[in-house]
Amino acid sequence: MSGKNRILIVEDEEAIAKMIAMNLEVSNYDTEIYYNGSEAEAALVQDHDYDLGLLDVMLPGKDGFELLGDMKKYDIPVIFLTAKDDLESKIQGLKGGAEDYIVKPFEILELLVRMEKILERTNKLSQTIKILNMEINFEEHSVKQNGQEVLLKPKEFELLCVLAKNKNIAISRENLLRMVWGIEYMGETRTVDVHVGQLRKKLGLSEHIKTISKMGYRFEE
Repeated sequence: MSGKNRILIVEDEEAIAKMIAMNLEVSNYDTEIYYNGSEAEAALVQDHDYDLGLLDVMLPGKDGFELLGDMKKYDIPVIFLTAKDDLESKIQGLKGGAEDYIVKPFEILELLVRMEKILERTNKLSQTIKILNMEINFEEHSVKQNGQEVLLKPKEFELLCVLAKNKNIAISRENLLRMVWGIEYMGETRTVDVHVGQLRKKLGLSEHIKTISKMGYRFEE
């Protein structure tokens, strides 16, 4: 599968909805926003070609718990993003069939990681990203630059994938270690610096993988 994953956002606070959409679009997703549960329900009848839904619980019109039934009908996995942090609501959401339940405020990086896990699990994850002059294919574990394949070591490839999927977001060295080498990896953050150095050299990305002082790295397109 190629092309961008399509995400439905149903959130009645316009500023939050637009902030989520902006961050997702930067990370290679297409988004559609509705501010009202009933309007989202009516629109789904016409167009339900979504890979994932991000729903608030408290919505005007139809609330998120009710809307979950419509999403399930069209086989659209759902993450609840809500200020309701009581256990009862969480149990209701997860028992009702939501894939995840994230309480506001949340870090956008955490949302992106959880979304990717769900898209992977449901076999909906887009398998390629086109960024700068590169095409990264996750399934084939390959990178082509201007049509020519560039050979990367496995961890270099995984690091490139994490940076590209989360472009324009600063990621700490500790998070990069966790995301690429795994939570159990006892290495030090110098490992990340060495691999970033290799990526910059092999792919000519010195201008694009920015060092964030005393923190980590950010991939800028």
